[in-house]
Amino acid sequence: MNWDSRARGRLVPRWSARLALAAGLAAVVILLVFAGVKGIALLGIGLAGLGISAASLWWALTLRGIGRLLAFALAAVAPLAVLALDAWSGLLWVVLVSLALWALGVAVGGAALSRDDQHAGPRETRTAPPEHPFLIMNPRSGGGKVGKFHLREKAEALDAHVLVLDTTHQQDVVALADKAVEGGADLLGVAGGDGTQALVAAVAARHGIPFMVISAGTRNHFALDLGLDRDDPSTCLDALTDGVELRVDLGFIGERAFVNNASFGAYAAVVQSPAYRDDKVRTTLQTLPDLLTHRRGPRLAVRAADRTIDGPQAVLVSNNPYRMGDPAGLGRREALDSGALGVLGLNVENAAQAAELLAGRHAPGLTALTAHEVVIDADEPEIEAGVDGEALTLPTPVRCAIRHRALRVRVPRHRPGVPGTRAPMDWRRLGKLALS
Repeated sequence: MNWDSRARGRLVPRWSARLALAAGLAAVVILLVFAGVKGIALLGIGLAGLGISAASLWWALTLRGIGRLLAFALAAVAPLAVLALDAWSGLLWVVLVSLALWALGVAVGGAALSRDDQHAGPRETRTAPPEHPFLIMNPRSGGGKVGKFHLREKAEALDAHVLVLDTTHQQDVVALADKAVEGGADLLGVAGGDGTQALVAAVAARHGIPFMVISAGTRNHFALDLGLDRDDPSTCLDALTDGVELRVDLGFIGERAFVNNASFGAYAAVVQSPAYRDDKVRTTLQTLPDLLTHRRGPRLAVRAADRTIDGPQAVLVSNNPYRMGDPAGLGRREALDSGALGVLGLNVENAAQAAELLAGRHAPGLTALTAHEVVIDADEPEIEAGVDGEALTLPTPVRCAIRHRALRVRVPRHRPGVPGTRAPMDWRRLGKLALS
């Protein structure tokens, strides 16, 4: 990259930051000029309406029967009442224009900050194609993607040995992968869900051979963060002939690996219910009131990075931290090779604390940490956990750790790449960027 291109690379986010600041300032000026003190009062009422909606959602999740219905109704009515008040005062257009300018400033500012601190991703290494690849395929994953995209036939045409799982009975994919390596396999791959991906990835890491992801699962979170094509899993097979290797981290809960995350508390308990798969919404609404108010389930204690989170209702430990500042980027990770676990703890005891969650990552009830080791303890000998979508029951204390760059992942040289996400909005950082 020459000097001119580097200069242009810095110029774009700088001018974007200036545009964002101008839009934010214009939003405030329009509100003050056309509405004056009344505009400030309307702004306060609007924020109060949002707080009431958030508090009402908490009541809706912790109450049953008529109380829940009233809470849902209040959550819906509060923002409508604010808009009606704006219209009655004759200032609705002022509020809408001000909000539009503020939204523009946040959108452009987030994009500017993101361009200013883009993560390069794991370093790619060109290596020779595998000679004896061994692929495990689950024909039921993702609603039958293995058959829909003819993955077995396409893989075998590339000289891969393919084992299609017999879904009529449980098979030990770890034993199958170990046996394949003993037989000379120099690459292991999986077309299936993230839970199966993690089990086989651990075998590949233990033997020091590459692992290949075929995005044939339902959500394919690991494939997303590797930049693979989730719409057409057959493109992942290009890694067999024209691929590169990435070194990424692998999370462990005890001796079990996870590629995405391990969850504890309310969500983990909900998915353990036998009725969850048949009726997710009804099961969640029936189970959450007792879980969120600690009438049911163990009381958790989390220790990470010299911090303790006491009594959280939900805990998420992830293989590298998830994005926090961009709602569209939730569920995505900036990096897979940072060498750190991400920790999110939710501790909300009442409606007021639920309203404070509007502050995002700075909310008192939300704890976001990074650590090399996390210990989840409880006042019971066992706790429920969801590990890459698999429901487990584990003895306490549960220890989670990360092994830095333990996994060699082979991916196609030409792939869509990781979708971009906005950096957390920070007006102070934006001001420094605009003046740089």
